[in-house]
Amino acid sequence: MVKSTLTPMFWALTPKPKSPKQPSPAFANSTPLVRHKASVNPTTPPPPPPSSAYIHLPFCRKRCHYCDFPILALGSASTPDDPRLSNYVHHLCREITATKPHAHTPLQTVYFGGGTPSLVPPTLVSSVLETLRAKFGIREDAEISMEMDPGTFDAEKMREMVVLGLNRVSLGVQAFQEELLRACGRAHGVKEVLEAIRVVKSCGVRNWSIDLIASLPHQSSDMWEESLRLTVDSQPTHVSVYDLQIEQGTKFGRLYSPGEFPLPSETQSAEFYKMASRILGDANYNHYEISSYCKSGYECKHNFTYWKNKPFYGFGLGSTSFVGGLRFSRPRKVNDYFNFVQNLENGLVNSSGDGQIHGKDTAMDVVMLSLRTSQGLDLKCFQESFGSPIVLSLLEVYKPYVESGLVVCLDEHRKSIRVDDLNNTERKVVYMRLSDPEGFLLSNELIALAFGVIDSWNDCPSYQEAEATLKQEFIC
Repeated sequence: MVKSTLTPMFWALTPKPKSPKQPSPAFANSTPLVRHKASVNPTTPPPPPPSSAYIHLPFCRKRCHYCDFPILALGSASTPDDPRLSNYVHHLCREITATKPHAHTPLQTVYFGGGTPSLVPPTLVSSVLETLRAKFGIREDAEISMEMDPGTFDAEKMREMVVLGLNRVSLGVQAFQEELLRACGRAHGVKEVLEAIRVVKSCGVRNWSIDLIASLPHQSSDMWEESLRLTVDSQPTHVSVYDLQIEQGTKFGRLYSPGEFPLPSETQSAEFYKMASRILGDANYNHYEISSYCKSGYECKHNFTYWKNKPFYGFGLGSTSFVGGLRFSRPRKVNDYFNFVQNLENGLVNSSGDGQIHGKDTAMDVVMLSLRTSQGLDLKCFQESFGSPIVLSLLEVYKPYVESGLVVCLDEHRKSIRVDDLNNTERKVVYMRLSDPEGFLLSNELIALAFGVIDSWNDCPSYQEAEATLKQEFIC
């Protein structure tokens, strides 16, 4: 998952717009359980049923200094038979069982996030997968991913996970320097990182990712370059690059202020981002999303669920689901979550909506999520769903940025269109994307411009006119 505390760099470099919806779905930091919606015609066709599920396994050995996630720190003396593990998984499976399925669509992706899911014994992971399979079904070719931390698994555990169906690993390396790992409060060192990489590769997991954090305290340009080059040498099929965010309530939040020493300046953070784009690009990694790089064919299918604004199930502590047009956040405290599960079983909670979606919300989601990716915004589909006036307004507001090279307009063959041609060829502009890396670096500001256009649009259609966007998954 794209962790909200380790957001892509563009969130760190510019002020956040007033109303962006974070694409990271794994869990939400907000307390409201319901996203309000506008009323629409009750005969409106429902959005497509979810085919992805996020599973939150909140266990960690200890809390890292930057972490504000909903976790349960077990301590270094915890063992696989720790009753806290089994008790939580028992409630998790109860939640899955009590959830009303939206049509019988087998899951195409399952993502175990946390926390440190690799602390959970394979027998308990098997229980979760079997509960999902019994409730929704899981396709034989489904992508089943797990976040795993160095030092929390060996070859035997990895092989057992593979037997269960695990076929994608997201390895939380974060850095290749001992001093940086210690400064972050990570429970592993470089020795454990190298061993984890060896184990993943030796157990036949071809689809695996290395996660890195930029802009750490005392992190130098040489350190960041070393981490990137050692990552390339390790030959993962995917790399995620996150920029450190300083969150209130964390140890880093008490020690540091963004942009001030020993944290890198905004200029240094931008240079880190450009360096990642250059080094990973030179190694034939496709920069397919603001914080994500991959070898050809190894995009994270589960994360595309979020970037395409498709419905998904979310289960577990603090997780968010998007079902029937409703974004629903579960409690972040363990006892509150257990009570929530009991209420769900008793019919006192409804975690899914009835297909009612507000047009402006949908339009903003589509723009923000699409512009995160190298594919960009499909203006033809957007026009079919929301009308040509808003597309023309977007082209007008972005014209200066097309001229400066931050925004790229493309025709149906994905060839660039010059700014001088925009006035006479609006219908030929089929795609709009941000340039890499300069446009991605300023994407928060650029997306905020689109939000301003949409927010001022008084005739924004409701779900009857927006349903094509969801049903076509934004692909014409």
